[in-house]
Amino acid sequence: MSLLKNLKNLAAAAVLGVGTLFAATGSALAADEVNHQDGYIAKGYDVVAYFSGTPTAGSAEFETEYDGGKYRFSSAENLAKFEANPAAYAPQYGGWCAFATAQGRKFDIDPLAYKVVDGKLYLNNSAGVHKRWLKQEAGYIRGADHNWPIIKSLSADSLPKSAEGITRGAI
Repeated sequence: MSLLKNLKNLAAAAVLGVGTLFAATGSALAADEVNHQDGYIAKGYDVVAYFSGTPTAGSAEFETEYDGGKYRFSSAENLAKFEANPAAYAPQYGGWCAFATAQGRKFDIDPLAYKVVDGKLYLNNSAGVHKRWLKQEAGYIRGADHNWPIIKSLSADSLPKSAEGITRGAI
């Protein structure tokens, strides 16, 4: 086994060990399973509207909660669509940046940096990060899918802020 592969396996084991430790001790850190840093998932943008290709800010008039997060919608119609099948519209990785999740981190998002891929909504941190994510979209999705179960219940503050010493999943 190569040194690089050994280091990746060690990093993955460390991340899993930390997650298990916090779960077993009742977690001294808050679990950030959903990104609601501005009070709402997707910073209050209508997650249903992304699927029509037009990101639209939601309204306080049309709100709901799902899976630990608050959502806003631009219309009663979009609210009804979401409530009929919330899993179909909720952003991947709890609304955290998809690129950062692929890196084993949780970063906030820019609601205009997004893409719908195979019927799933992926949000990114910024236009620059989104441009980079698009170059290896499938690889980053695989990496984020791998990392999300590991980091899902860990607080964003407990995760590395840089790419040093983290598992990158299957990128």
